[in-house]
Amino acid sequence: MMTPRTRVTEALQFRDTDIVPYHVTFSTEAREKMIAYYGDPSLVDQVGNHLAMISHRKVSTWTQMSPGVFRDEWGVVWDRRTDRDIGTVANCVLAERSLDHYQFPDPVTTTLVESYPSFVAANRDKFRVASLGFSLFERAWSLRGMDHLLVDMLDAPGFVDDLLDRILHFNLAQIDLALSHDIDCVYFGDDWGSQRGMIMGPSLWVKFIKPRVRQMYGKVREAGRFVMIHSCGDVREVFPDLIECGLNVFNPFQPETMDVYETKDRYYGRLSFYGGISVQRLLPHGTPDEVREETSNLIRKLGKGGGYIASPSHVIPKDVPAENIAAMLEVLQGQS
Repeated sequence: MMTPRTRVTEALQFRDTDIVPYHVTFSTEAREKMIAYYGDPSLVDQVGNHLAMISHRKVSTWTQMSPGVFRDEWGVVWDRRTDRDIGTVANCVLAERSLDHYQFPDPVTTTLVESYPSFVAANRDKFRVASLGFSLFERAWSLRGMDHLLVDMLDAPGFVDDLLDRILHFNLAQIDLALSHDIDCVYFGDDWGSQRGMIMGPSLWVKFIKPRVRQMYGKVREAGRFVMIHSCGDVREVFPDLIECGLNVFNPFQPETMDVYETKDRYYGRLSFYGGISVQRLLPHGTPDEVREETSNLIRKLGKGGGYIASPSHVIPKDVPAENIAAMLEVLQGQS
């Protein structure tokens, strides 16, 4: 019998597995909802997930400024009073186009170093993933502001290059740390898309993001590990570039922004996909029977021949009925 680790490894090499690997994560509110639904907190931890993730962002030391408001190690203040998992940026660290007076954080902290051995030891049978959230574009706009950064790409490209290079330097040090341990994959979080296409357009992405992505992905691939990217929205325009840079797995694979069946067929053998179960339509608005049917179809069709990890297309949000989450889990867990 395959372990979750071998199952994912085989699937990402486009081979059939005994069951299709899957991974489900919950927002704080959705997790609380399912604990109440099952009446047993331990059941939420017994989903059978195939991935084990160590999040560099969660391991970081944050300072609480006031109830629900925190400052991260970059100086960015996050208001989590509404969105309890990520939050919204409440300040502008780089109000001017200058890095002269900004002190970048230490990429390799004692807390992060000490977290890895126990993480690896506790997840021997899982596909072990180092997660670098807000890995480039997102980190830049969280410091500078989204609107300012997009204008800077046109009016001050030299400043943008300097900022992204400093973030890249930080990331490469963290990647080196991750690769010094027995992990299987590095997962980068960096949203580039909206529902209708690239936020900055493909040409600016190629100019500013691609060269740095190539360095990060290349380091991981040279070490013989897999590369995942999480980028919400419709970013299909840069799939060929991502493959060229060494990407193995794309997430979240939103059915609202692309035909998941056609996309998997088009890139089969070159790119795997992780996600696909709609958190915008199916899970919040479907019936439990519709959830069971669509989840079964995705597993059967997308899972054939490997190249797929079944999952909701994002962390399950708070508006999904407990009955629908249970229906999806029933199908994922009931594979044989």
